[in-house]
Parts: sequence; structure tokens; C-alpha cells
Amino acid sequence: MTNAHSNDIRINAKSVSIVTGVSVAYLILSCLLVGFKTDQLVLIGIFNVLFYASVVTRKFILGFTIFIVYWIIFDYMKAFPNYNYNDVAVGGLYGAEKDIFGISVQGKTVTPNEYLRMQSTDFLDAITGFFYLCWIPVPLAFAAYLFFKNKRQFLYFSLTFVLVNLLGFVVYYAYPAAPPWYVQYHGLNFHPLTQGSTAGLSRFDRLFHISLFKSIYEKGSNVFAAMPSLHSSYPIVVLYYGIKNRLGWVNIFFGLVMIGIWFTAVYASHHYVLDVLAGILCAGLGILLFNLLLSASKKFRDFLGRYEAVIR
Repeated sequence: MTNAHSNDIRINAKSVSIVTGVSVAYLILSCLLVGFKTDQLVLIGIFNVLFYASVVTRKFILGFTIFIVYWIIFDYMKAFPNYNYNDVAVGGLYGAEKDIFGISVQGKTVTPNEYLRMQSTDFLDAITGFFYLCWIPVPLAFAAYLFFKNKRQFLYFSLTFVLVNLLGFVVYYAYPAAPPWYVQYHGLNFHPLTQGSTAGLSRFDRLFHISLFKSIYEKGSNVFAAMPSLHSSYPIVVLYYGIKNRLGWVNIFFGLVMIGIWFTAVYASHHYVLDVLAGILCAGLGILLFNLLLSASKKFRDFLGRYEAVIR
């Protein structure tokens, strides 16, 4: 193979056996680690349909395999609860948030999320809910745009996104942390089998008579993974690559979504301000590390070139 077009992965006995083998192995491993879920069949179905449907869809799904790998790692975290490896920060983090960002209300110091909970309105519940729904659709839609517009930038964005997540996962295990709603509902004592909660986002569900956020947070991989707020990291990565790709007014939208998600994280009691700041730091570090790797490693650049040729 001497050119980009000849690097296309064609449908033959080898590719069929690889895709089938990987699909079966994923299903078996998932059942062993986290138990069988219909989501696993949906993921396998989507991958196989797009792989076999056409050349364009095959290249698309091979490109988005980067996000699939991220999702699988995230899902498998359920099999390895971070509280089994380090003590969970509950009272210490709550106290630090109050000491640094505490707000005085009638002679009592409360955390910002406690203060915002007192100020909740239907309007804020609606707008913040819509902002929080953007945390995955906006990055994925942006990735799809880059896939068709600029394959190299697509790879840069996708791999930076995954790197930021991996950095966040490391912190999850090094510093397990309870979210604000945990203290609200369960106090300062650690209860390892606590189920996920929609917290303030339940007001959005009630407002629109749906169970959207409830269904999302019932599938959470770990309750004690509040620090850093990766919800707060994602829009930074999007905005960074939006600016690099000179998207103009679209970047204003990305910026508004970023600020909206940061506010919602605290307003809905899913994260402390400290978690949001840690998420911002995590995004910045991930972007920096990716750029350093890109400039320092010829092997990495060669890998990106080969990957780009496959999906071009």
C-alpha cells in the first residue's frame, strides 16, 4: 500500500473475522465485568452495521472507535470501584469548599451549591438542564463535523478528548470524592453502595414530566467521582479546537455552553466549585500534554498519519 486510498480497510475474510472476534470478545468481557446490558448489543449492532454498510460509514465508525474505546473504559470502571483503592473525600472536600467559596446566609456559611439550591427557579431549572444535556452531544457533533471537514483535526480533537478523560480517571482513583448532593442526602459518613442521583437535575425532569436525567444517572459508573468535573473539561476541549479551526460565531455558542455547564454543575449540586476548577485544570493539562506529544514524538505523528489514511 503506497497511498492514502489504498489504506482503506476492505471487506474480506480477515476484516470480517476481526470485527466478529472483537464484537464477541467485547460482549463476553462486558458480561464478566459489569453484567449483560442491552446497551452492549446496541453498541455492537451500531458498529457492525456501519462497518459493513458502505465505505463512508466504515471510515466513520473506524474514526469514532476512539470514542467507543473511551466509553468502554468508562463503563468498565463499574467493575473496579475507586473507593476500594483510596479513602473517599466527603467531609474534607465539603469543608474546603465552604472555607474557600463559602457564602454567608443569615449568619450561616453555606457552599455555593447550597446557596444556589435556595435560589432555584423553573427558568433556571430549564435552562441549566438544557446546558447539561450538551455535555456529550456537542463534543460528538463537533467531532462529526471535523471528521468530514478535516480528518487530521478530527484525530487531534478526539485523542485530546480521550486523554483528558484518562487524566480525570487517574484522579478518580487517586482521590475519590463525593459530590455535593451526597452530603445533602447522606451526610458526611461514607456509604459505599450509594446509588447515583439526579440531584438538582430532577427538577428539570419534573418540570417537563420526563425521566431523562434519572435514566442517565442510573447508569453512572461511580458515585464517588466528582473530582475533577469532566463535564467541565469537555467544553474547553471543544472551544479550544473550535478556535483552532476558526469557526467564528460558532465559538460563541461553544463558550456559552461551557459557562452554562460550569454553572449547572454547581447549581444542580453535582459538583463543587473546586471540582469545576479541577476539571478546567484537567482539560488544560490534557491539551498541553497532547501538543507536547505531537511535537516531540515522530512515532506518534506517523501513527496519526496511518490512522488518517485509513479514515480518509
